[in-house]
Amino acid sequence: MSNEYEIKIKQLVGEISRSYEQEQFIVPPDLGPLPNRDVIIKITNKLRQLLFPGYFGKKNFAEETKEYHVGALVTDIFTVLSGQIALALKYNPKPQEDNSSKTLKDKAGQISFELLNSIPRIRELLATDVQAAFDGDPAASSTDEIVFSYPGIFAISVHRLAHELYKLGVPLIPRIIGEYAHNITGIDIHPGAEIGKYFFIDHGTGVVIGETTVIGDYVKIYQGVTLGALSTRGGQTLRGVKRHPTLEDGVTVYSGASIFGGETIIGSSATIGSSAFITKSVPSGTMVSIKNPELSFKNYF
Repeated sequence: MSNEYEIKIKQLVGEISRSYEQEQFIVPPDLGPLPNRDVIIKITNKLRQLLFPGYFGKKNFAEETKEYHVGALVTDIFTVLSGQIALALKYNPKPQEDNSSKTLKDKAGQISFELLNSIPRIRELLATDVQAAFDGDPAASSTDEIVFSYPGIFAISVHRLAHELYKLGVPLIPRIIGEYAHNITGIDIHPGAEIGKYFFIDHGTGVVIGETTVIGDYVKIYQGVTLGALSTRGGQTLRGVKRHPTLEDGVTVYSGASIFGGETIIGSSATIGSSAFITKSVPSGTMVSIKNPELSFKNYF
């Protein structure tokens, strides 16, 4: 490297270092390492092995060695996830709580165990989601195909894990998990969204489900659907406020529809047609559709 560039790089390093001092808003506090995104993604995939044994990771568990393999997987997940949760809790502690390293380690262990303890219940829900996908999609050849390849099942399985951590008050990690599924599938589900059983996202690309959304049982939505907030101009003052809609049992929402607002309730067994824009509640059993636009055809030949 020439002396000219050595001088220029030294000046550049000084400028970048000064920017760290000036722009403190995007520099984490000096509390040690942050949670590791790559490690969290690996743990998420190991959790999916617990949810769908034999599909991912080790195949064909023999009955006589099943508990051994599950035990090894659970122990690995518990150890690594507890460490990541402890790091997250350190960066976002609750006021007036003991946040010593030992206490954070104990809390992280409790949370990690609670998540693992919820696996049988999550599997019950996911079994209904897979069934809903099979029942609702004539293109599905088998439930194996659905588990292996359907983006909606990937997204909802990851969401159900992230939602448990969200309910347990874990900062950072639920959103990392949710955005991992978003990056892969194009389906954006906030970890705070409450979703009932037999939930099916068909195709899925471009689906957005906001934090305070509540979805009942036997709900089906298609690609490009947005369940969003009517307005977010209030910013952080809206934290904790119900901003996103409620879909009651048996609702179907077709592609490209947008439903907004925390007071908006889509009644049971209602159907929202493609490209509809909804900001008010819809009664149960109602079909909402947009009048077909007039088409114009021109013959160029």
